[in-house]
Amino acid sequence: MNTTFLKRKTISTLLLIIVSSFPLFAQQDSLKTEKSSKANKEEDSRNVMLNASSANGPREISIGLPGGDVSVLENGLPVVYMSNPHGVNSHWRGDSSLENTGLMKISETAITTGNIGYAVNSFTQLGLNSEKKFNGLLNYVANQFGKQQFDFNVNGAIGKDWFYSGSVYQNFDPGSFKLRFAQYQDRTEIYKFALTKLYNEGRGQLSAIYHYSKSHNLMNATSSAPFIYEGDGSIKEIPGFKLGTTSYLPDVSNMTYMDIRTGEVKTISMYDAPENKANQITLLNHYKWDNGLQWNLNMKYDRSMGSYLYQTPMALDQKGLDAGYSLRNQDGSYTPYEGYVQSRMSCFNRGHVHELMMTTELSRQRDNMSWRIGLNEWFYKVNYASNTTMYDHTVEAYPQMLYGGNNPNLNYYGSTPYYNFNQNASEYYKGYENKLALYATQDWDINHKWNVYYGARLEYQRLSGKNLAVYNEDGKAVGRFANYHIGAVSPDGTLIIPRDFSYNWLNMAFAAAATYKVTNQFGFTADFTYNLQHPNISNFAPAEMPNVGKITIPLGRAGLYYNNDWLSLTSLFTYIAKTNNNSTLNLINPNNSDDIKAAPLSYDIQTLGWTTDAIIRPFKGFNFHVMFTYQVPKYKKYETGVTFSDGNTSTIDATGNIVTDISKVMIELDPSYNITKDLRIWASFRYFSKTYANIMNAYYFKGRWETFGGINWNVNKHLSLNATVINFLNQTGAKGTISGAELVTKEDASKFYGSWMAGSYIRPFTVEFSASIKF
Repeated sequence: MNTTFLKRKTISTLLLIIVSSFPLFAQQDSLKTEKSSKANKEEDSRNVMLNASSANGPREISIGLPGGDVSVLENGLPVVYMSNPHGVNSHWRGDSSLENTGLMKISETAITTGNIGYAVNSFTQLGLNSEKKFNGLLNYVANQFGKQQFDFNVNGAIGKDWFYSGSVYQNFDPGSFKLRFAQYQDRTEIYKFALTKLYNEGRGQLSAIYHYSKSHNLMNATSSAPFIYEGDGSIKEIPGFKLGTTSYLPDVSNMTYMDIRTGEVKTISMYDAPENKANQITLLNHYKWDNGLQWNLNMKYDRSMGSYLYQTPMALDQKGLDAGYSLRNQDGSYTPYEGYVQSRMSCFNRGHVHELMMTTELSRQRDNMSWRIGLNEWFYKVNYASNTTMYDHTVEAYPQMLYGGNNPNLNYYGSTPYYNFNQNASEYYKGYENKLALYATQDWDINHKWNVYYGARLEYQRLSGKNLAVYNEDGKAVGRFANYHIGAVSPDGTLIIPRDFSYNWLNMAFAAAATYKVTNQFGFTADFTYNLQHPNISNFAPAEMPNVGKITIPLGRAGLYYNNDWLSLTSLFTYIAKTNNNSTLNLINPNNSDDIKAAPLSYDIQTLGWTTDAIIRPFKGFNFHVMFTYQVPKYKKYETGVTFSDGNTSTIDATGNIVTDISKVMIELDPSYNITKDLRIWASFRYFSKTYANIMNAYYFKGRWETFGGINWNVNKHLSLNATVINFLNQTGAKGTISGAELVTKEDASKFYGSWMAGSYIRPFTVEFSASIKF
């Protein structure tokens, strides 16, 4: 989905840690093919699963580019080909079904997947390390808000050279506040079963895995709240509303929308709208010859229904009785309303997906050199639609829906409060995308001074399908309008019918890295990655055809490192850029907050940064990770505009502006201490400096801390107990972007000081308790 909300969310979570694992680049490790080595790639100084934004997914670690998915892999294959409509967290969790989880470095990700960025790689627990017929692991997690989560794995041997593994994951999470129309904000269940056969005296290993998942996740719909913007970067809570622990969704269990495929007005429950279901079969084959040559073949087929539900705040204004808003009473009568009004865009995304993926590699490890040749064949078929609608409600805890009454500007259907069906960011496409890629890497210790790593990827991308990027006889994009659907007729008389698109492209990626050891402790390191891509099939979802020009992403880094018995330090400068980011903004008419138009654009971005990362071990048992980052991420060629229904034209030129929700200065402090070998205390402090809250850099939020802390106790070989506190400084406040503020300039910003606004917020103080039982 290319709606404003998704782009904001993507940008706001990107660039959080521009070079998050530098110390490990200073010591280029040779390519390993064993799973235990893969798991240690770049995670030593990172808390991969310690997430301030989500309780159930891996931390999103960025390199400074908006507009991309965070890659999560299992057994070397993407968990999902594309995160919308089938989200990663609906199908994968970091639970006991995994043998280990690690972080792949940027060059490795670029060569093996074609994407630029870090990737979380995980490996299914197959039970191969077991010599017993039965092993078990039970994990249990609970918090003060009523969350109950458990996952369970059993594995073992069943006869000579046969192994099994079975896993269950169950999550019952009401979130940090109760919803009156649903018991849980996240209800997810995942089941896996694996059967493995060793053959040819253990040289070969063949595994078959069945994976089923079902998830209802309302977190994207519940992540907004109102506040008062003070003008100095701070906010105040509105009377009667506590950020993070109060619901800002109306007490309505159903939503009304228009099916963009048929034009039929339908109703669906808010709980069922974000339902995800998937059935997946995976085959893994690994073979190792006596001369060290290894062959891996990983394949999977996944059939899924993926869904998202967004309830994105737009304009928040104070209205008088002349606006014509009314509250509906229990007896069906209406009471006129005046006061604050929040308009929302509801986005119901759903798609049916088929994925067939295969990766095979041939590799060999020698004393001073390793090489690898790999092949990807990834096929993705999707039928997707995003149905949008608008509604209004009061601004309070558990707000009430507002009805249009006699307001002629609101096109309501009967007694429903929903209006402007599919006028805003509605999307549609169906078709397939196929990527066939050949790649190779080599890691070479030339001598005791020099290590080099280099690789290349050549990828053939083909996509074909239908979308609703409709143009009139004059060649102008029709855009969306109220009651938009296939078969509708636009105000200028254009019939809305799907159009075909088909493209073939050649993509490529190159990576090179070198480390020079001046001494055994001190040296220099540098790496360069270049990626040439083209748009994926999801870029064809909006009302206009995307920029199909090539997307180039150069990334260069250079610096020095120093290691001794108590210190590992790396300091690097970084440059990264990306051209032709396809995006869509939803702009609000300054003269009529109910008139919202989608504005497509294609822009560039450039980031310069400097990071120093250190791991300090001053005495036995104490470990202190410190990271400091300074960065300047800027928009390039960021220009777009729309003409609203009343003829008013608005334009945006954000070229040279700082990317929204991105801090220039970030600091991370991670101390930990082993009181005994079985008892460990730890903390994590993350500081984010001032961030801009709209594209024009008119609004901003002050710097903030994200804090974590905990204690881990291995009671004995069978039982481990843990306690974790999230946001233990109990900070409250807003973050991200301010809804509906895209067109506000720096000159006009002061007019809105003290105004009520809406946006996302800091995760509230949370205490989690967990236990693990091994048997």
